[in-house]
Amino acid sequence: MFSSGDVVLTKIQYTDTGEIKTRPALVLFEELGNVIVAGITSNTQMEGISLTKKDGAVKESVIKLNYIFTISNNFISKKLFSLNSKKKKMVFDELIKKLNSLKL
Repeated sequence: MFSSGDVVLTKIQYTDTGEIKTRPALVLFEELGNVIVAGITSNTQMEGISLTKKDGAVKESVIKLNYIFTISNNFISKKLFSLNSKKKKMVFDELIKKLNSLKL
């Protein structure tokens, strides 16, 4: 079982190539064996929320909130670390900004 804010190592299938790679991802929530995650990249030029070594990352990275997908919890090989409450709030606030366009 994984919790919101956990950074995990998981298999990800890319939709454009069908290729499966092992990558880090941020758990947003888990429900009924499905895990909703945001991708993480070490390309620090990309837009997103920064992850530093101080946060627990192996190298400087970015949480890509424009790259959210559902995976089976069977694809996750291990938990790497958990975000602190300040970083979790940053993720929450950015997601709310993106979802505000749904507001009527």
